[in-house]
This record gives sequence, structure tokens and C-alpha cells, in this order.
Amino acid sequence: MRRKTETLLSIFLFLLCQIIPSVNGEYLIGLGSYDMTGPASQVNMMGYGNFDQITGGIHFRLRARTFIVAESFNGPRLVFVNLDAGMASQLVTIKVLERLKSRYGSIYSEENVAISGTHTHAGPGGYLQYVTYSVTSLGFVPQSFEAIVTAIELSIVQAHDNLKPGSIFINKGDLENAGINRSPSAYLFNPQEERSKYNTNIDTLMTLLKFVDGDTGKNIGAFSWFATHGTSMSRNNKLISGDNKGAAARFFEDWFTKNSSTKSTMVLGSNQDLLNRTSKIKPIGGQPCTNTTSQGFKVRKNKEMKFVGAFCQSNVGDVSPNVVGAFCIDSGLPYEILSTKIIGERQFQKAVDLFTSAKQELTGKIDYRHVYINFTNIKVQLEDNKAVQTCPAALGPGFAAGTTDGPGVFGFQQGDTEINPFWKKLRDVLRKPSPYQVDCQKPKTVLLDSGEMFWPYPWAPAILPIQIFRLGSLTILSVPGEFTTMAGRRLRKAVKDTLIRSGNGEFDDQTHVVIAGLTNAYSQYITTFEEYEQQRYEAASTLYGPHTLSAYIQEFKKLAESMAKGENITTKGPSPPDLLSIQLSLLPNPTGDSPPPGINFGDIKQDIIVPKSGTFTKGDRVIAIFFSANPRYDLLTEGTFAVVEMLQRQSWLPEYDDDDFCLFFKWQAENITGIARDDVNSYGYATLEWEVPEEASPGIYRLRHFGSTKETKESSNSYYTGASSAFTVS
Repeated sequence: MRRKTETLLSIFLFLLCQIIPSVNGEYLIGLGSYDMTGPASQVNMMGYGNFDQITGGIHFRLRARTFIVAESFNGPRLVFVNLDAGMASQLVTIKVLERLKSRYGSIYSEENVAISGTHTHAGPGGYLQYVTYSVTSLGFVPQSFEAIVTAIELSIVQAHDNLKPGSIFINKGDLENAGINRSPSAYLFNPQEERSKYNTNIDTLMTLLKFVDGDTGKNIGAFSWFATHGTSMSRNNKLISGDNKGAAARFFEDWFTKNSSTKSTMVLGSNQDLLNRTSKIKPIGGQPCTNTTSQGFKVRKNKEMKFVGAFCQSNVGDVSPNVVGAFCIDSGLPYEILSTKIIGERQFQKAVDLFTSAKQELTGKIDYRHVYINFTNIKVQLEDNKAVQTCPAALGPGFAAGTTDGPGVFGFQQGDTEINPFWKKLRDVLRKPSPYQVDCQKPKTVLLDSGEMFWPYPWAPAILPIQIFRLGSLTILSVPGEFTTMAGRRLRKAVKDTLIRSGNGEFDDQTHVVIAGLTNAYSQYITTFEEYEQQRYEAASTLYGPHTLSAYIQEFKKLAESMAKGENITTKGPSPPDLLSIQLSLLPNPTGDSPPPGINFGDIKQDIIVPKSGTFTKGDRVIAIFFSANPRYDLLTEGTFAVVEMLQRQSWLPEYDDDDFCLFFKWQAENITGIARDDVNSYGYATLEWEVPEEASPGIYRLRHFGSTKETKESSNSYYTGASSAFTVS
């Protein structure tokens, strides 16, 4: 009877919320999160443009995290999705919107959905539709693309289903040791009068939103914006990672869970008792399991998630996280892991500080504006009434030089404005830039005329989205690229001034404006006109010429004026192309795996080597190697390839999985040479490495591996698991 009453009450409240605005908070709010980890082997990573950076395991998983805010069930709403990805993709956005339309009709569209990337350089590539961004991934990678699109869709579905009355609080504060300007000489090209208004050559401000359930008063999430590159993990890294922002999200969510729950501890015997018990627990050879078995071994099960913490990107163009210089030039993996942890922890700690002290509640309208613009020929009216124009996309030699975070190749240097005859000839084989393009892009010398290259399909975007969200006194500017520090400052100021001037008192100095970088599409960098003169990496990668920033400011001011006056946008602009049907995919799929004779997948190849003391201590690395099939057969979404299990009474329970910072899943194919492919077994090795963390409880543990395989390309998947022998942690 009680359950029936509760059900009827829930239905009544649901119907009531559809009729009237939320009563236990200013808005309706919903949060969601979903695993978007792509192929953990053989796929090029997106970010550094390094052909040799091929996925070979997982440091920790990637996620799509979403918040939805609505005035009421029938009123205006907006959706913001934060991706552990290098950037948003126009094609991804198109396909997500198609799926949302099939589910919800016209509730969600390009108008009120923003999809933003954290800019990690350690995620699988092959999900953008333009040639420039898929060269190193050997074209389009359907598995990468599908993992991202599905995760965005299902995180939005989760947030939609979780909509309930709630409140949002905003807080801001400076974080001064999580980034440095990697092009300080270019920054100095900006006028002294302008530079003197700011204390530093980077933006140190973090802006955080705190989401509170209106019924229970419990905290359910936090989203923050702060500018620092996702390049703590180096260009030589092979492990999938959310980099420093993904790490900060993992630390934040775990901090919240730890502080809102209790965990029982077992009474253990003496060390000798533990060692005696441990010695009797031997490896478990490979055994069959189901496609969902690994999900049951997850430490953080999606359906049990109570808090979503996201660290979003901002005007990151010239900001490096490597505050004492780039780590791991020679692939020193432990050091880049440490760098990721340090910068992640600094963002996490600042977010906790802002989260726990947030008192200013957001109230007021929800609104949004969106338009598509062809950026290749925007006529721009400068302040001195001089008329200028943007250009078709092009890259300069400074682009090939790379940055201090990831140096380039072939001897190119940042600041180069000349190209030697060899590279000119090679450039002209691909596409000789038109005289108009050469003149338009000056002082950039065109190394790659990507905006005038259309075979086998376009190499660079022409049509881009820009978007403004209003959430009470907060304004979010969705930009499809990487604005430098000063470029972002100019854009924020121009939008805020326009809102105040045109808003009839609705906007004032207390209006908050943040930039959401790498959102909805990707078009590389945006520098100031002055920074463009030096042609360092960021300027050489500013696609549409020296007046790109002025074009953005002009078009954003139009959106801001429309929003401030409550007017609709009459012209939505030309739609971007959907190039999915003509994508080239040159990366072959795995064709079937089988282990050596007498071996099962999941069997131990090398068991744990116990130290002479007989037990592991905090900071030690526990390593086991398993016979394993290619991880590309199944991504084990919302599951895990690796688990650390702890013996508690008579049961083995998961303590850590491949979404933990301390557990590494590495995969490498068996290297067999000199033998025809059809005459050998195809298989690999999964190495599980657990760095025993400080918080690990003393006890008996073991490592477990999950995986999937196919005997042939056409056969169906089978699943397996295996475990190491037991070991003790003291």
C-alpha cells in the first residue's frame, strides 16, 4: 500500500511540474554522465598530430557529462555537454541532434544544445569530418565516432530523465598555478595599454556552477570553466586519458562520494595470517563470461551515480599546463602521469573551495541564440570604419612547428613566415594557393591551403556555429575553436558591453560571461590581430586570416544585441555539410583473434612477482600480464578491462577499476614477424599495473582482466575473464 501511495504521489508531482514552474528551486535541473571511452588499441590519438601516437591501453576512462536547466517543463531550456575529448566535432553534433529529434521532437536543437570538448590530447581520433583532422588517424574511425555520439546522447537522456526542481549557485575565484602562457612573446604584441589592465598574461579565473536538488537539498553536481591545455600527457603517451581536466573530474566525483558515504572496514588477522591465506589463492585461468559481466565489477556503476563533476574548457589557445616546462619529451611516462595528477588536483582543489563556499544563487531568464556563419568571407567593419574581410582557411609554417607542449617536425620554427622551395613545391602539388588567398592571409605564408582543398572532401570547415546561452546572470559563449587569452578577453568584454548597453537594465556589471571553448565544431585557433603578426603556432593555426577575431566579435555582438532586446534571429545562416556518407576509413578492423595452442584468453602469462618482504606497501606497483584479444572487439562501455579485487570475508569485491587513476590497463599485440598472417595466431597481452594508493586498506587482493574476442571477422563476440594469484597489501 505504501509503495502504491508513493507511486501515485510521484505521478502527481510529475504532472504538477509540467503545469507550473519549479517550486523548490528557481529551475528544473538534471544531470547525466556516460562512458565515451573509444578504442583502446591501434587508433591514432587526436591532438598532437603524431602518427606514432597509437592507443595501447587506458589510464582512466573518458566520459560525457551533461547538465540540463529549464524554466519549467514547457518553458525554455538549455543543454550543456562536457566531453573528455580533444574537441567537439560538427559531424558529431549533427548526428547527436538527429538522435535527440527522434527521441524528443523539437525540444532539443542546435539552438539550445552545446557540446564542448575538454581538449585532452589522449583520446582516440577519427571522429571529425574534415580531412585535416583525420590524416593521422588514417581517415574516419566509426568506432571512435559511435562511442562519442552514443555517450552524448545517453548522458542527455539521463539528464532529461533526472529533471527535477533545483537551484544553481555560482562562484568564481583565481587559480594561479595551473597554467602558463606558452607564447608570451606573441602576447607582448598586444597594446601595452590593454595589457596593463590585467595582472597576468593568462586568465586565472575559474567559474563554477553548483547544482542542488530542490527536494532533498543535496548537492548533485558542479560544472566549472577554466583555461588550461589538455597536454599534461605527452605526445608519446599511448594510454587513453582525460588528461588534467578528466583527472580533476574523477577526483571531484570521488571526493564527493567519499564524503557522502561510509565504508565499513574489516578486522584483519596478523600479517602472517594474511600471507598464509594469500599463498593458497592461485591464478584463475581464462573463463567465459557475458558481455555485461564486467559492468558488475565496476566500482562506480552509472545507475548509482549521485554526483556529476565536470571541468570545462575556456579560452585555452596559448595556455599550457606544463608550468615548469613540458614533461616527458623522451617518453617518461611516470612523470607525465604525475604532471596530469598535479594539474588535475589543483583544479579539483580550487573547485572544492568554490563549491563549498558558493552562496550566490542564479535566478532569472533562460535564453539562447545560435547562428551558422560562413567564416571564409565575412565582411568586417573595424572601429575606424575600415572594411576588411576574412579568408578561406589556411595554415602557416608555424603550425608545422608545433608548440612547447608538442614540438613539430621537419625543422619548422614558430614565427616562420617563409617556406623553402622544397616545401613550396610539395604544397603546390596538393594545392597552390590562389593569389587572393596569399594576399588575404598575410603576414601568414600559406603552407597548407586547406580552405581551398576539396578532394576527396573538404579539408577544413567553412561554415561554423556560434552560440550564446543565458542562465540568469550567467552568459556562456560557445566558440568552435581555441581563443588565446587576450582574444578571449576581448570577446567577453565586447559581449558584456553589448548586453549592458542594449539590455534595458537586465544586464549590468554583475553579469558573468564565460567562454566555452572547442564547442559544437572545431576550427583550430583564434588570436588577436597583433598576435597574428608574429605567426607563432597559434597565429599560424588561425585559419581565416588576421581579422578572424574581429569577425567573431562582430557576429557575437549581433547575437548579444538580439538577446538583450529579446529579438529573434531572423537569419540562421547556411547549414554545415553532413559528410558522413563520403568519409574514407583506411584503418582496417581486427580480423579475428585466437590464443596459442593450450592457452585461453584470460590466462596468466606472467603472474605477480611478490617482493622479498612477502607483501606490497603503499606506492608499490603490482603487475600481472594476461593473454588477451584486441580491445577493439568490444569497448566494454560502462564496464572495465581491469579490476583490483579485495577479499572481504569470503567474497571478492571490486576496489579499483580502469576508471581509477592508480590502475593502468596496457595492451600490446604479440609481435610476430617473418610469418604469413594466415599461418599464425593473432593475440596480444594485457598488462595490469596497480600503483598501491595511500588510501588502500591492508588486506588480500588480486588483479582481474576482462576482454572480448572474435575467431573471425564475421563471427560473433565471445567474452572472457581471468584473475591473478592473490597478494597482500600491508
